[in-house]
Amino acid sequence: MPIQPRLVVTGGASAVLADAPAVPVSVAAAPGVEFYPLWGTGDGVPTVGPKPAEPVTLPFFAGPGGTRLLLARYAPASTVTVPSGDPAELRAEADAVLPGLMDPFPPGADSGMHTTDTLDYAVCLEGELWLETGDGTEVLLTPGTCVVQQGAAHAWHNRGDVPALMCFVGIGAVRER
Repeated sequence: MPIQPRLVVTGGASAVLADAPAVPVSVAAAPGVEFYPLWGTGDGVPTVGPKPAEPVTLPFFAGPGGTRLLLARYAPASTVTVPSGDPAELRAEADAVLPGLMDPFPPGADSGMHTTDTLDYAVCLEGELWLETGDGTEVLLTPGTCVVQQGAAHAWHNRGDVPALMCFVGIGAVRER
């Protein structure tokens, strides 16, 4: 049975502030992917204490010092169709629903290869997913595999026959030139 994402938030006077199922978000420009934007912090150093923080889940990628907690479920490639329609309209829909999601993808590119200015910790929770890096290296991720992604060009591919669920913690970074 697939994992049913859920978010529990504590804070304030040491209390549970929220406990609810996570709601998936999909966009036509990324067919076969369900995003679960769970939590995030604004740019800079987060604060904790008696006043509970509010989540910052947009833009999709955090700015320097900001964080994002996200689950993403990838359908098997064999069940996913290529996005159809006007590329500008697909991008506009993605920008409206998940601002910033498409920013790392070059217009017209269909390989899924992208680069973000984030330090990402990723954990495969279920299924299998292939990580492809910009030099063509491919690594099979199985449940329990942890990835530290340091701003390198990469793409994700589900070549299996069941959905794959990944957990991502993204930390906004500054790219050295």
